[in-house]
Amino acid sequence: MQLFKRRLLGVLLLSTALISGVSAQSPADGRAILERVEDNQRAIADAAFNRIQLSSCRFGLQNSQITCAERARVKALESVSINTGANNRDTRSISIVLEPAAERGISMLSYTYDDASQDNETWLYLSALGQVKRIASGNSDDESEPASLFGSEFTTEDQDTGKLEDYTINVLREGTESGREVWLIETIPNEKRSRSTRYARTVQYVDKERFVVLRADMYDRTGREIKRLMASRVEQVNGNWMARSLTMMNLVANRLSNMAILEINSDVEIPENFLTPRTLTDVAFREAELQRIREQVE
Repeated sequence: MQLFKRRLLGVLLLSTALISGVSAQSPADGRAILERVEDNQRAIADAAFNRIQLSSCRFGLQNSQITCAERARVKALESVSINTGANNRDTRSISIVLEPAAERGISMLSYTYDDASQDNETWLYLSALGQVKRIASGNSDDESEPASLFGSEFTTEDQDTGKLEDYTINVLREGTESGREVWLIETIPNEKRSRSTRYARTVQYVDKERFVVLRADMYDRTGREIKRLMASRVEQVNGNWMARSLTMMNLVANRLSNMAILEINSDVEIPENFLTPRTLTDVAFREAELQRIREQVE
């Protein structure tokens, strides 16, 4: 019953966004467009169990194509997420490393809040040391930079949703990306947000029909592009469009990471107490709950 209520609320919220939000033909409102993008992301994240491959390498150009210049480091992950909070607009998620064996059990728990006044929270569990570390999530007051996701070029900030109030949002123009019509939307952090982000400016290329970010260019305070996100394999999941492959390029270090969502499972019954710090350190509890979740999709 609890799962049904969450899904029903998600459908109602998305329906409201479709009615009151922008369409591909209406005058572009950057804030409304990004809200539609985030509504899609939340709908996909609710009651979800995914299997992910995360690979990283130093990259170079070969025959005008970007390619790994070394053997990629590959990790296999399982990810569990639910939506919570007022109007189901907050998200709790945990990602757990399965492979390589030496890193098995390393986990990251994240609480993302829609309310701009409430800082997102992220904890990293290092299984080899048996330690939990609370890390910066890109919107706290400690002025520390967001942390890397499992040693990749993705950071906790790159995974955030909500907090649109922390940005000035401008629609720069319309264009095309990967053969799709897009809006180019610029986001500039306010003074508080700018203290804890490397991105002084971001330009997102949003698919006008599917409301998926196909590309994002991130710039530092000198105006130099330092990172670029490219999305591919855009597919529809439960009526919502999502990219199943995300590639983050670090243009300063010449490194890239690809996050490939190999398996997507929705409408999974996930107990809320699984998305708590206990799951990071209590191995027996974590494995027992994960097995129950796995059995629902196998």
